[in-house]
Amino acid sequence: MMKRISISRRTMLRGTGTAIALPLLDAMIPAMTASAATVAAPENLKRIGYIYIPMGYNPANWTPQDETLDELPPSLQPLESVKNQVTVISNTDLKNAYPGSHATSNSTFLSAARAKRTESSDYRSGTTVDQIAGRQIGRDSQLPSLELSMDLLSTVGQCDNGYACVYQNSLSWSSPTQPLPSEAHPRLVFESLFGEGGTPEQMQAARQKRASLLDLVTTEIKRIKNRVGAADRNKIDGYLDSIREVERRIQLAESNAADNPLPDLDRPVGVPASYAEHAKLMFDLQLLAFQGDITRVVSFQLAREASTRTYPEIGVPDPHHPVTHHGNDPEKLEKVAKINRFHVSLFADFLKRMAETPEGNGTLLDHSLYMYGSGMGDPDAHDHTNLPILVAGGAAGGMQGGRHIKFTETTPLSNVHLTLLNKVGVPLETFADSTGTVDDLFDPVTL
Repeated sequence: MMKRISISRRTMLRGTGTAIALPLLDAMIPAMTASAATVAAPENLKRIGYIYIPMGYNPANWTPQDETLDELPPSLQPLESVKNQVTVISNTDLKNAYPGSHATSNSTFLSAARAKRTESSDYRSGTTVDQIAGRQIGRDSQLPSLELSMDLLSTVGQCDNGYACVYQNSLSWSSPTQPLPSEAHPRLVFESLFGEGGTPEQMQAARQKRASLLDLVTTEIKRIKNRVGAADRNKIDGYLDSIREVERRIQLAESNAADNPLPDLDRPVGVPASYAEHAKLMFDLQLLAFQGDITRVVSFQLAREASTRTYPEIGVPDPHHPVTHHGNDPEKLEKVAKINRFHVSLFADFLKRMAETPEGNGTLLDHSLYMYGSGMGDPDAHDHTNLPILVAGGAAGGMQGGRHIKFTETTPLSNVHLTLLNKVGVPLETFADSTGTVDDLFDPVTL
């Protein structure tokens, strides 16, 4: 007779105003149970994330030359170590984003819906795919979805071509009339995941009394570790070490804030001075949220449309937006490609971390799907055709990586959205202006 202590997947480490979810442990998988009937089954580990990059791309340095990723183009070379879990998709469009603008590039990316042209509060777009997924696969998690960004966002006034700022700033919409705010401050995201509750003043006072959030749950850590085996104790230690390290980096950024001048006006106070370090923190918070099953749905805006952020660390001291109006100037096109590669490198580092995190019968990346891309193709023309799109992860669901899918005819991006929704357990026949699914994206046996 096989005996094993079994604990709930929803077990938390609780302290005063604190609830820290745990990663998937062996003790959460009942002994003598078929894996298909446990929390380790692929269908119980589905997650989906969306990463948005603004202002399109330089296709010459992005688009693979053939149907494989054997030779990655310059902008995608940072994906080399994870390319077998990445598929590049070419020749998709967002017809409802026209007439071309920055505002509609952003608002249509996840909704494929036409934004109402208005500068007032009577804005209207469409429910986004992340929110549709959140209602289905996120309803049993602590947070149905998580909306992240890198910039402080203005919510009033005109931002682009007669469109209210909300279109440009909100990637996620819970309904056609309800845009969702995103959070750019790692501290606030951290506390939403692991929580202290109370007012900002109360939370700050609590932080000053302790070195780490984990100080509040030391007794619970000991208790749960006494109930599980050595392998699970190692998993718990690794997960808590990751939480502690992320918290340390947040604290360091906050302590350095007074000494570091803001590199741009959009960056929140108290975040890392380095754009890359800020982005890595936001990606690491996503990893922790997925690992602890705190949420199963994430959207992340790596930069806002029409951003004038500069990237001197990669040799682009020019503001991003003006550079994208390249007029086919080779020097400007090269700078666009450098920015594309830089953003891809941050995503690639995140995918590596996901692939190195064991979970169940695979890795965190195996049990997650991510779509990365932009709602704009050629930024000089403000068009919404031939968009830069990557899909990563999903090996547990039969995702076939290492490939370049180039549609022979321009295909709605909503076809990709529909395919991914169906794959993570949201059975829809159509979405927005979809005309079908991208069946080649997954192994037919698993469809």
